[in-house]
Amino acid sequence: MPKIKTNSGAKKRFALTGTGKIKRKHAYKSHILTKKTKKQKRNLTHSSTVAHANESNVKELLALK
Repeated sequence: MPKIKTNSGAKKRFALTGTGKIKRKHAYKSHILTKKTKKQKRNLTHSSTVAHANESNVKELLALK
């Protein structure tokens, strides 16, 4: 059986943590920033983890399953 390829878009967007969780960046931080408040832009800067409901889908894209 052939190896499963990693999705190229997913490998650019997600990273694994030491404990096995998947890190992601927030959306809406790339353009049209003039109408967004300072607080909103600041809070979008921080990274977070992928929700438990989406974790299996992302792991499949990263060929971890």
